[in-house]
Amino acid sequence: MRAIGFIEFGGPDTLHVVDVPEPHAGPGEVRIRVHAAAVNPSDIALRAGHFGPPRDQAPYIPGMDAAGEISEVGEGAPWQVGDKVMALVVPTGPNGGAYADQIVVPAESVVRMPEGADFFAASTLPMNGLTAKLTLDHLDLSPGQTIAVTGAAGVYGGYVVQLAKAAGLRVLADASAADEHMVRDLGADVVVRRGDDVADRIRELCPEGVDGVADGALLNERIAPAVRDGGGMVVLRG
Repeated sequence: MRAIGFIEFGGPDTLHVVDVPEPHAGPGEVRIRVHAAAVNPSDIALRAGHFGPPRDQAPYIPGMDAAGEISEVGEGAPWQVGDKVMALVVPTGPNGGAYADQIVVPAESVVRMPEGADFFAASTLPMNGLTAKLTLDHLDLSPGQTIAVTGAAGVYGGYVVQLAKAAGLRVLADASAADEHMVRDLGADVVVRRGDDVADRIRELCPEGVDGVADGALLNERIAPAVRDGGGMVVLRG
């Protein structure tokens, strides 16, 4: 079976097509024929060696998001062959990550693809969508409160904007001139120009500061001044 993996840590040129044993679903597991796998910053960090060897033996297979069709169902798993699903994948597991023709994952790591989404779009949702949902859960804001989203044109930031708007929050988001229209279409109420001084532009609009920040741009201490006293801030990599 084909997979995309690496033997040594490094840049994109370390990735190669490798031949690995075809996995089979055990009890409580499903096998998915992968149609699309997302590339996330975590995958790049894994390939660069920031987490150390992900498994005991190379080749190492990256990939934490996949979308495809169920090709095998283990005993007790509530799925059927042919179901179109998306899944979270753990590259440190015995079969490696999502960059493979077929992957085996626990049944509880799988959900049905959204209606109308293709495999490519669905593969971007599990990690980014879950992270966006956890962001809002941790901030615990109420309808009418204000959230600022940095990196709003990215996949994570875009999901935060949409979920925050659906939750009744007022959304301030940053964007470049080229991305402003897209970010507004996602639901942002106000768009400010992105940059290291975005906190100043947010304070011009909200002199007391915003109730919460979702820092998808990894500005860290540079965005902290935008938060009001007693407000909250979620960072992806502190």
